[in-house]
Amino acid sequence: MGNQEQDLFRQSVRAFVDREVLPCAADLDVHGQFPHALFKRLADLGYLGLRYPEAVGGQGADFATACILYEELAAGSLSLAAIAAMQSLMGTHFVFRYGSDEQRQRYLLPALKGEKIGTFALTEPEAGSDLGAIRTRATRTDAGWRLRGSKTWITNAPVAHFLTVGAKTSDEPGLGNIALFLLDAGTPGFEVGKPIEKLGTRSSLTSEVAIDCELPADALLGVEGEGVKNVGGLLSEIRVMTAALAIGLSRRALDDSAGYAAERKAFGKPIGEHQLITGKLGSMATDLQAARVMTYDAAARIDRAENVTTVAAMTKLFATEVCARIVDEATRVYGSYGFASEYPVQRYFRDARFLLSGGGTSEILLNLVGRDVLKRGGW
Repeated sequence: MGNQEQDLFRQSVRAFVDREVLPCAADLDVHGQFPHALFKRLADLGYLGLRYPEAVGGQGADFATACILYEELAAGSLSLAAIAAMQSLMGTHFVFRYGSDEQRQRYLLPALKGEKIGTFALTEPEAGSDLGAIRTRATRTDAGWRLRGSKTWITNAPVAHFLTVGAKTSDEPGLGNIALFLLDAGTPGFEVGKPIEKLGTRSSLTSEVAIDCELPADALLGVEGEGVKNVGGLLSEIRVMTAALAIGLSRRALDDSAGYAAERKAFGKPIGEHQLITGKLGSMATDLQAARVMTYDAAARIDRAENVTTVAAMTKLFATEVCARIVDEATRVYGSYGFASEYPVQRYFRDARFLLSGGGTSEILLNLVGRDVLKRGGW
């Protein structure tokens, strides 16, 4: 997958993961603390600004190269990979694309250097997949905007310095009045609410937030009423990025399972020589290869500026469901040890659940793909 330059990049990221991420992956999970030192290392290595232009401190890489980064980081720690993905994609994209020069200087450049943390706040208690149910409101004032509402499942919120917030600018139903706003976490009236204790990806901190803030006029990112359109322009990348995370976690689970099957003995020989275990590994590898092909094909299509709405949905759906199957089978290869904290396979099993919701649940994606099939009259 990829050209020689991408292969070299993959090798360099994998070496970093082997050297600096894997040794502390278990501690990240156990303690559930934001990995500030590793986060700064990601910035120093240029990973957080990988896709941004050199003019703002980035490296100008394509999306396929970014997927390599996400995959390799996820093979070390899905928590760290999720943190990096939020910072380098959703957390900073809208400031880069729609922010003023002053906003870029104040938020984007420090974020790419690992000095500030950004996040994206769209989900609400009653508005996840149904964006039309958003209740957060932005009202015009003489000085700019009054932003009021609450959000939940906000990644990195407890440590974030700024947020891109989705809000409605009127009470009219539908999606045509949703806008995006830049909110500094130090603004009076912004509060980080109850942390959400999660089954997995525990170092990727998640919480509710409460907002009752006065914002300047330039807090509006993009055109009023085009928030859904602007988010939608990034949604395919989010879905394919999530697929890349799934590939990385799947690969780690498969590699560990193969190593364990070669060493663990039962009935006088390594368990990997028993047909049912061999079959499990074969099925896991086949699923992984199919997900890998789909993911990098979708990434290449994005780099060619193709419309990949349905393909990206298929890719995220397939890769994350494959990951759930692979980590489950991995725990079965380990037998009772798959239930023991001593081995990381139980962490893979827990972390994989994170991937099934972000970017659209499997149920939502199946409906999206099915509707497109009906519209086309086939595939």
